[in-house]
Amino acid sequence: MINKGEISDITQFSRAVFPPGEIAHAHKHPDMTEIFYIESGHGEIIINGIHHPIEPGTCIVIEPGEAHELRCSENTEMSVIYFGKT
Repeated sequence: MINKGEISDITQFSRAVFPPGEIAHAHKHPDMTEIFYIESGHGEIIINGIHHPIEPGTCIVIEPGEAHELRCSENTEMSVIYFGKT
């Protein structure tokens, strides 16, 4: 178990489930690195305007200041585990 505050630079750790067609619209974080792990499903991530397909097992690192958008495919649910680090 990791207790709250034990890893001081971790800002979040979560799991998100995207229904088919769901979009986490483009945004960026000025001072946070974000790491995404695709647990299940398919879709794409757009990083600074470049489209990348994602599937189970894909791990993506988003650096501070990079614009990013996650899109779930139209025909499957997508589960994403992610955390942020300052």
